[in-house]
Amino acid sequence: MKKHFCIISDGSCDLPDDMIKEKEIDIVHFLVSFDGRQYKKEGIELNLNEFYQRMVDDPKTYPMTAAPSPQDFYTLFERRAKEGLNILCICISAKLSSSLQSAQIAKEMLKETYPGVRVEILNSLSCTLMQGAYVLEVCRMRDAEYTLDKTVETMNKLIKTGRILFTVGSLDYLYHGGRIGKVTSVAGALLNVKPLITLEDGEIHSSGIKRGRKNSLIGVIQLLISYLEEARCTPDDCTILIGYCHNKNEAGNFRDMTMQRLKERFGTLSPLPLCRIGATIGVHAGPYSIGYGIIQRSDRI
Repeated sequence: MKKHFCIISDGSCDLPDDMIKEKEIDIVHFLVSFDGRQYKKEGIELNLNEFYQRMVDDPKTYPMTAAPSPQDFYTLFERRAKEGLNILCICISAKLSSSLQSAQIAKEMLKETYPGVRVEILNSLSCTLMQGAYVLEVCRMRDAEYTLDKTVETMNKLIKTGRILFTVGSLDYLYHGGRIGKVTSVAGALLNVKPLITLEDGEIHSSGIKRGRKNSLIGVIQLLISYLEEARCTPDDCTILIGYCHNKNEAGNFRDMTMQRLKERFGTLSPLPLCRIGATIGVHAGPYSIGYGIIQRSDRI
């Protein structure tokens, strides 16, 4: 099979390691720190179990992340350039991180020594689960022998169909990250209010509130069904990922609830992958975030 390009993504895509290996995706990792001084590479030097357990054990600890450096991207770009491969690099929304800027600098660096290698950098206008779904669609096109030009053109069309639909366990992390005000955070905690949140076009939007965890999970499932109905498509017309942070048992139950509701509404469908939301987004949303990333399939448009 002829592949016209290789695929590189920053670590915000949050795809499982076995899927990354199977799909031949290269990852440039974000950095995470609990003290603002010592940074470790997420998934390499810092285990996600350790990361989330520390947040759960000390709820007043607010870790932070740093974007990959230009040199981090250049190292992978050069490795693939030596193989004579053109490169398609997918980054977290430029509205959320400077990762894309680092990739662009690395691209310019590569031109000096590998002028014949083409590097295309895509702003996914997303993060975590939606970025993962976005990357998987790029893999689908690469494996179908799409040219680099055709893939970029198609993904620029598909990007408008992408969403992240999720809820959080606590408003503290959104407040600490400057996404909501203190009054809203305190009132939400007192009333046990859980927000329903949509990320679209790289920006976060409120999609309502629910009282209690169970109702918020049901609310997120309804957001997914509403999206599919409004888009006039079925779950199998899309790439959908379910994501969680800390509680795997809850995530398994959430996937069961999701599959049951989707089968009731749309009939038989393929199983939905369960992914771990990484530290890049976990630091802003907290250890009990859960939801979906979705984008319409490139071969169904």
